[in-house]
Amino acid sequence: MMKIRLWGVRGSIPCPGETTVAYGGNTACIELRVGEEERLFIIDAGSGIRALGNYLMQHDLPKGPIDTSLFISHTHWDHIMGFPFFVPIFIPSTRLKVYGPVTYEEEGLKDIVGGQLSYRYFPVKHSELAANISYHPLKESSMDLGDGLWVTTKYLNHPILCLGYRFEYRGKVFCTAYDTEPFRNVFPTDPDAPGYDPIAAEEGERAAKEENEKLLRFYQGADLLIHDTQYTHREYEESKIGWGHSTFEFAINSAHKAGVKHLLLFHHDPLRTDEQLEDLIGNYRGRVKSKTDMIIEGAREGMEIVLD
Repeated sequence: MMKIRLWGVRGSIPCPGETTVAYGGNTACIELRVGEEERLFIIDAGSGIRALGNYLMQHDLPKGPIDTSLFISHTHWDHIMGFPFFVPIFIPSTRLKVYGPVTYEEEGLKDIVGGQLSYRYFPVKHSELAANISYHPLKESSMDLGDGLWVTTKYLNHPILCLGYRFEYRGKVFCTAYDTEPFRNVFPTDPDAPGYDPIAAEEGERAAKEENEKLLRFYQGADLLIHDTQYTHREYEESKIGWGHSTFEFAINSAHKAGVKHLLLFHHDPLRTDEQLEDLIGNYRGRVKSKTDMIIEGAREGMEIVLD
């Protein structure tokens, strides 16, 4: 069994308020429980991890020390900003492994994620934390997490190195694919454009196609896929190309091609109200209703899905 619970579903910045109550205003954080013992894994440390931490203190800590792994998709602020407010890191008995994409900057994962806990930003320094915390950079790979659980990582298309995660347990598959946008040809394709090179243009088309096909294979047959859908196709084409986020159309079409059973539309634009999201999601579901058996839902804080 895999049990997935959403603690934050927004992109870019927290947006609490009366217009975001239904879907929630916290940034990305996902709780994953695996097996009969409900082993705990966390995906991303956006502002939603604060509420998760409070829940763990009330419901998990009384049963014994918190021992978990945190998988960071990437280190943009909206995906790590909740880390200093994750109460278990202040508890001596806590054991936390933090995984995330390898960085080629001078600072490593510990400096980037843990560096938020310095006096310039926060009243407690990372060195003063009571928990046992270790940091583990990841590239594209597969890793045995024990007891039959495997995780596979895949590079996504974002302005910084970003990983999607594929968790597999006893025949069930749960995938994340955010923050990401379609891979595209970065070379000019118009013969009249400055710098046009037919060989480069052809190679660019081939490379983009190959990467998009790799992504389809990554979440092929997933029982649950949580996919970036920050923009509509029109918004994306008008001004968002290169920003590192997908469209509703791309996510739905890709998931359908890959045989995904259940798609959660995720990383909602902070400017979207509950009413706007209801209208958008309802419209897209209606447009594809006769073309796919795939379940399509908008991600909401507090939503829980069980793969059994």
